[in-house]
Amino acid sequence: RYDPYFKPDWNPDLFCGHNLVTHFVVLRTDLIKEAGGFREGYEGAQDWDLVMQISETVQPERIRHIPYILYHWRAVSGSTALSIENKAYAKSAQLSTLRSHFNRINQQVEITHSADGFWKVKYLIAEPKPLVSIIIPTRNQQQLLQKCLISIRNKTEYLNYEILIIDNLSDDPEILRYFGEIVKDEKISLQKFPHAFNYSAINNHAVNFAKGEVLIFLNNDIVVISPDWLDEMVGHSVRPNIGAVGAMLYYPNDTIQHAGVVLGMKGIAGHIYYGSPRGMIGQRGRARLTQNFSAVTAACMAVEKAKFIEVDGFNEKFLPIAYNDIDLCLRLIKAGYRNIWTPHAELYHHESATRAYEDTPEKITRVKSEAAYLVSQWAEITANDPAYNPNLSLTLPDFSLAFPPRVEPPWINKN
Repeated sequence: RYDPYFKPDWNPDLFCGHNLVTHFVVLRTDLIKEAGGFREGYEGAQDWDLVMQISETVQPERIRHIPYILYHWRAVSGSTALSIENKAYAKSAQLSTLRSHFNRINQQVEITHSADGFWKVKYLIAEPKPLVSIIIPTRNQQQLLQKCLISIRNKTEYLNYEILIIDNLSDDPEILRYFGEIVKDEKISLQKFPHAFNYSAINNHAVNFAKGEVLIFLNNDIVVISPDWLDEMVGHSVRPNIGAVGAMLYYPNDTIQHAGVVLGMKGIAGHIYYGSPRGMIGQRGRARLTQNFSAVTAACMAVEKAKFIEVDGFNEKFLPIAYNDIDLCLRLIKAGYRNIWTPHAELYHHESATRAYEDTPEKITRVKSEAAYLVSQWAEITANDPAYNPNLSLTLPDFSLAFPPRVEPPWINKN
């Protein structure tokens, strides 16, 4: 027995990257008959194709997951359990499965196969592409902001965007001169927030001036890596059932800073694969596959403006500094959307380079208060994140097994 795959609950975007369900699945007979059963020509991906068809016809909450080991997959020489390349026809059947799925739901996508053996689905954006408002709060730190803006202007292939700089009480003559320079750029505008630092209030204030249909919340210590980062994030954000979109963020030393947020990590929430090397595959590709998470960080987050307004934006009153992005994501879920993280929008993040760490008694008290508020408001989901698995650790961010176990199968005899 080796290499257990402890899966999340139903995760439709992860399901499009690889066959999340595989062989052992229980389906209602009438749903199988309605789908026409296994289809000829899909051998090697026949189970993926069948579940894909059924998933299109039922509500997501009616797809359930049992989080225990119920099945062992034989891995013998020549089997796809060891490598899909052992059966080339399976790769072709998988591509047919994905193409037919997106044809049925009338969604324009570009499908490619990665060197890791997984599938990448790029959602194509209809013309004319929507205007995107990139919102960047800042206070002093001229060099950081300049690097951020240069990377956006020089590396971003998506052209229909505006940049809103929100100045929060900057007093450094160097950046005040820089503000005078950058507003000459027709894509950049400057707004003031002359009040005490409140991340939620600053961004809510900025949205009042945003002209775009899509909002990008971006820290001023972010530097763009992938030229198509904005196409990738906007392509997901304009999907009707998607709320917030998160990106792959690296530290400057090429270790992962953000690859999605797992609720309940260390009692509150944490970034999965935090500190892992760039390029790692992760548990069955989960560091390289687009997927649904309960939350993503607002250091680089996309969301349609209408959806943001629908859920009343960031919580200024109870979450002025920390956890406001998680709370926003959970309110989007409550409103009927699902959040998504993509590894194909890559950026560097100099975390907390602008703002001091939470290391004073007053700041520590405030962070604890915000954490307590988040957990009290969202106790059920923070206790058991559906994008994770109760067999996995809440202390280590690398999909390690929980020790001691956090859950036992109900058939275990405890006497």
